[in-house]
Amino acid sequence: MTLSRRGVLGLAGAMGAAGAVVPAGAAAGAAAGRVRTGFERLAAGGYAELAGQRVGVVTNPTGITADARHLVDVLHADERVDLVAVFGPEHGFRGTAQAGGSEAATRDPATGLPVYDTYGKSGQGLADVFTAAGIDTVVFDIQDVGARFYTYIWTLYDCMRAAALAGKAVVVLDRPNPVGGRRAAGPVLERAYASFVGREPIALAHGMTAAELALLFNGEFPGAGRVRLRTVPMSGWRRESFFGATGLPWVPPSPNMPTPDTALAYAGTCLFEGTNLSEGRGTTTPFEVVGGEGVDRRWAEAANGLGLPGVWFRETWFTPAFSKHAGRLCGGVRLVVHDREAFDPVRAGIGLLVTARRVWSGFGWRADHWIDRLTGSDRVRTMVDAGAGVEEIAGAWEAGLARFSAVRERYLLYP
Repeated sequence: MTLSRRGVLGLAGAMGAAGAVVPAGAAAGAAAGRVRTGFERLAAGGYAELAGQRVGVVTNPTGITADARHLVDVLHADERVDLVAVFGPEHGFRGTAQAGGSEAATRDPATGLPVYDTYGKSGQGLADVFTAAGIDTVVFDIQDVGARFYTYIWTLYDCMRAAALAGKAVVVLDRPNPVGGRRAAGPVLERAYASFVGREPIALAHGMTAAELALLFNGEFPGAGRVRLRTVPMSGWRRESFFGATGLPWVPPSPNMPTPDTALAYAGTCLFEGTNLSEGRGTTTPFEVVGGEGVDRRWAEAANGLGLPGVWFRETWFTPAFSKHAGRLCGGVRLVVHDREAFDPVRAGIGLLVTARRVWSGFGWRADHWIDRLTGSDRVRTMVDAGAGVEEIAGAWEAGLARFSAVRERYLLYP
């Protein structure tokens, strides 16, 4: 039988997705033992889950195969898949937009497929987009970073609710949680504080993968009705695994998430978005440095004095190229994580808030109390203002975290 050029390209892409290529820098022999993503397993199974369906894909630059091909290019080239649309989240399908932005609707120059913008759309509005696109099944494949306020998991949530309204199916292709999935940590959202950085009551560091969260959303928070959901799990991933152990290439999921080390700190230091201090945007190490004008070495000294496990705090200086304090010299703290297993990013973030308020007279919250959206209630803000310490603040969320952790256990897919 003679294959068309599209068929040949699709076969090549599927073979690549099946995992013959070792990422640059990986140890010899790592290909056999590395993690295989949901997309790779979908391809290895001949795309059976998509047979006979008009497919739309929700993805961004992280939706790649083991040899760094984009899944949209691979699926479009394969005659076994009827791919008809692409949907971009915050930052856009090609990842060109900064935080709080997206890319306008367009056509993908590589495939000619229509690209729809999902950012800011939910409910019936997003359901109407799916209907207009003429799809039967929504495929979701985006790399998450493990924090409640990273918006891709709420794009998944919104897509599931919209698909239920529109009578579409959802297929979630799983990827690793880059900071591991051993446990959940931090405060659980209170519904009165729900927003696009937290739609439902889950822990700040949820310790789950996208497929696990999809199962939890469908089981615990169906909203508009339970969607017809299928998940394609990974193989080879374990809950204690950090991203470096997966053997997979890292693609920044957003412009300010350049490395897995960024993701490790993010669940704690992103809390500084709710303050007048810089969270390191506009530097080469966002979320690994925090600071502001007039901050001096006393902050690092006070943070180290907390004795938090797994991390040291080093005095640092930086000048952001954009965002808060752009073009101005900032003093602050750099996180040095020396024991990833012991490190708790949420406690570290709380410790930095507590000590910043104690040692810097210029400390302040954003006027809109954005910190309450990030933490999921007003409790952290009011307790920091009242002079509470890290363990007292953490103790206030322990009961809610225990309840969430018990629910979470029912939806875990990996050992």
